[in-house]
Parts: sequence; structure tokens; C-alpha cells
Amino acid sequence: MTTFAYVLVLLGALSGGFVSGLVGFGTAMTALGIWLYVLPPTLAVPLVLICSVVAQTSTMPAMWRSFDLTLVWPFLIGGLAGVPFGVLLIAYADPQVFKLSIGVLLLVFPIALYLQRRPMAFTFGGRIADGAIGFAGGILGGLAGLSGALPTLWASVRGWGKDERRGVFQTFNWTVLFTALCLQAGMGLVRLDVIWLALIAFPATITGAWLGARAYRALSDRNFRDLVLALLFLSGVGLVWSSIGAK
Repeated sequence: MTTFAYVLVLLGALSGGFVSGLVGFGTAMTALGIWLYVLPPTLAVPLVLICSVVAQTSTMPAMWRSFDLTLVWPFLIGGLAGVPFGVLLIAYADPQVFKLSIGVLLLVFPIALYLQRRPMAFTFGGRIADGAIGFAGGILGGLAGLSGALPTLWASVRGWGKDERRGVFQTFNWTVLFTALCLQAGMGLVRLDVIWLALIAFPATITGAWLGARAYRALSDRNFRDLVLALLFLSGVGLVWSSIGAK
């Protein structure tokens, strides 16, 4: 790898860690857009999983007391059930179709939610629906480290406060991505070169996560909601562009 490639690895780790510390998810959404310029998916995806787990582990102790764990468990059960399916799909999924589908979803729904200026408290389906969303998020997490997109959109319409949503985002993502990482390691997908890159990225990831967690404290509920929707939208732009715009 060139010096420029290592710089981009550090930049992706720092920005991914910051976004994860700020909103409780988003390492994959932020870092992949940088890392895929210099790394193949076989290296970038396991590296995203490792850095996501590191970033969220580093901020969990400071956030834990504010989380409402009674909201999280349906997502966790569904997510853990979905992860193995996502890992198995790695060998069969068409990456272009996958990125385009998720990208379109992340373009449409954040805009719709942002334009809905009145607070929403959508209660349809209760915890069964929460579990189903968690299952879908688990599949996406096992497949590409994108576990946070669907639960994040869902939590945005449930009427929960900032800390409640953060608790769902972070606890769910940490559990699903840690499980996906263990499964990929067991399948031999986490090679020595991935571990080497992870060691290089660790300091930047942890620094970014610490800075993001400090910035989180200054956000109001409304600021937090709008920031989450903006990050999802930008992620959608990146996924759509990488699947069709750069051809």
C-alpha cells in the first residue's frame, strides 16, 4: 500500500469513529466511502466491523446509564437471528444491486421524515415489528456492516427521545456487528492483512469516537434527529453514486 492509501485508512477510521461516537452508528456509512477508494471489499468490510466494534465499545461506558434497555431487546433478538443469513449471502449477493437498493431507501425515507416536521410516535406492530426490523438489520450487518440503517429509520418514527434512540442504535449495532465479526472470523474472512490495518486504524478510531461522544452531549433531541437523518441521506447518496454514478 502507498502512503496515500494509509492516510485514507486513517482518515476513514477517524471520521467513522467520530460519527459512531456522535450518533451511535455510522462507521460503515462513513468509512466505507473512503476506504473503498484504496481497499477491496474483502478487506474493507471486515475492517469496518472491527472499527465499529472498537468505536462503540469505547463510548459504551459513558452512555450506558442513559439507555432504556427495555426498548432494545426485540431488536437484539431479531438482529442476532438475521446475522447468519447476511454472512451466508456474502457469496451470493450482487454488490451493485445491493448498494443501489439500500441507497434508494436511504434517499427516500430520510427526506420524508425530515419533511414531517411534527413529532411522530408510530406504534404499529409493537415489539414484534421492532424484532422484524432488527432481523432485517441483522442481515444487512452480516452482509456489509450496515446494520444501523433500518433500525435507525424505524426508531426515528417511534417518538423516542435522543437517549432512547441512541440506546437502540448503539446497543443493537454493537451486538450485531460483534456477532458478524465473529462469524466472518470463523469463516476465515478476517485475514492477517485486515488485522494489520485494524491495528493501524485503532488510534484514529478511538480518538474520533471520543470526540464524537463529547459533541453528542451538546445536541438537543431535534438536532440529534435531524443529524441522524442527514447522515442517512448522505449515506444513500454515496451508495447510489458508487453503484451507478461512477460507471
